[in-house]
Amino acid sequence: MSRRNRRLFFALWPDEQVRRELAALQTLLPQGEGNWVHGEDLHMTLQFLGAVEPDRQGCISNAADQVVAQPFELVITRLDYWSRPRIAWAGPDETPAALSGLVADLAASLESCGFPRESRSYRPHVTLVRKTSPSGIIRLEHPVRWPVERFALVESRPGGEPPWYRVVETWPLDA
Repeated sequence: MSRRNRRLFFALWPDEQVRRELAALQTLLPQGEGNWVHGEDLHMTLQFLGAVEPDRQGCISNAADQVVAQPFELVITRLDYWSRPRIAWAGPDETPAALSGLVADLAASLESCGFPRESRSYRPHVTLVRKTSPSGIIRLEHPVRWPVERFALVESRPGGEPPWYRVVETWPLDA
């Protein structure tokens, strides 16, 4: 493993079909402003870890090995906007219980590596545009159906040309 700090996070990483459908949602938003997320970078964050020292990276993988979660379907039903971070995003109307369980189990496993649990409640979303103007809620006529069968540890490498994220390792959700 690398001997440098890496900016890491856990995420749901879509397959190519779901990625294309998520990227197509960007066309429903006002065009021409903001920082558009590159199609290959679209994902749903489960837990952000930040800059991680090399000696902690093994613990993170071992913690993820301990996660027990079932596969599930995530149904993206709307586009929305958060004013404080100024992002337009896509997400479900309701968080599937299996997703809540995955996030909770992952957070509990990562505590052994020194990562505290997030104090805010989990709000599943896929960021589509950053630093953008408000847009109203858009209910999707054709929701994006995302079969979730694994989760991933991802490295963030901002700067230069996108894509800025690279999957480091994946774990299957067991039936």
